[in-house]
Amino acid sequence: MKISISASCACKQELPIVSLQKGLRMETLFQQRKEKVVVIMGATGTGKTKLAIDVAKHFQAAEIVNSDKMQVYKGLDITTNKVTEEESFGVPHHLLGTVDPNINFTASDFCRHATLAIDNIVERERLPIIAGGSNSYLDALVNHHTEFRLRYECCFLWVDVALPVLHSSLQARVHRMIDAGQIAEVRDFFHPRADYTRGIRRAIGVPEFHHFLAAEAHGADRTTLRRLLRAAIAALKINNCTLATRQLHKIHRLHSLWKRSMHRLDATEVFLGSRDAWHDHVLSNTFLVLHKFLSADHKPHLLSTRKLSPPPVAMAVTH
Repeated sequence: MKISISASCACKQELPIVSLQKGLRMETLFQQRKEKVVVIMGATGTGKTKLAIDVAKHFQAAEIVNSDKMQVYKGLDITTNKVTEEESFGVPHHLLGTVDPNINFTASDFCRHATLAIDNIVERERLPIIAGGSNSYLDALVNHHTEFRLRYECCFLWVDVALPVLHSSLQARVHRMIDAGQIAEVRDFFHPRADYTRGIRRAIGVPEFHHFLAAEAHGADRTTLRRLLRAAIAALKINNCTLATRQLHKIHRLHSLWKRSMHRLDATEVFLGSRDAWHDHVLSNTFLVLHKFLSADHKPHLLSTRKLSPPPVAMAVTH
């Protein structure tokens, strides 16, 4: 079916007029043909990427479609917390680090590219896993993209962490990212007249360093630079926590719409240091939900699994 996408409104389509029998909804015509899609969602830093990779490794014939609006862009891999090649364990990723960092990649753009990727994955009889923290992208795709709604059935996995625990983890993550080289990475993107409302420069961790980098470029003294750096780090911590809180509120709203197919996975104990919590509280429940979801539609080729190897220390659950 050829789809026409309006540039003025995200994810609206013009579909052929179909004459339906009275009382028969269009979705009914496609009900038996719907393909399965797994959607992994949650606030920033809750472990969505790790879960997506563990699921893809478990079900083997699976590929991940990124739904993080900053990770779609090329560059700033530390700042945007992109998964590394080593951490991905060879699992194919789509819409990850592929977009020009200077343009705005809209919800409409995401819908178009994500559906193309998902269609391709399904055509090759593999399982699409959408994973990322940008709930506006998920909302646009699942609730407002007619073709997607008609063709696909979703199972939503919500990775949740108690906010006080998550906030503490996010603040610690700021220091890990700086130790990994974030300031040098952002310095390469710095411009004194940069527009922080466009592209990848909107990412948390870029505008916060503007005053520090501007002062550095003008040869400010060490005392001034230390003060500005401390202020940037403090702002970064606050903005990450604010983002997590805002994302959680949006997830609760989406839960009211998707609750019949949305499953909350409590990962709080993982962040409190329990060695077995990831397997006992997250993975085990995930696999129970997904085996039921996939077997209901008789997809034995997707249910072929393998034993998970222990994750490396570098693969933190904060992805």
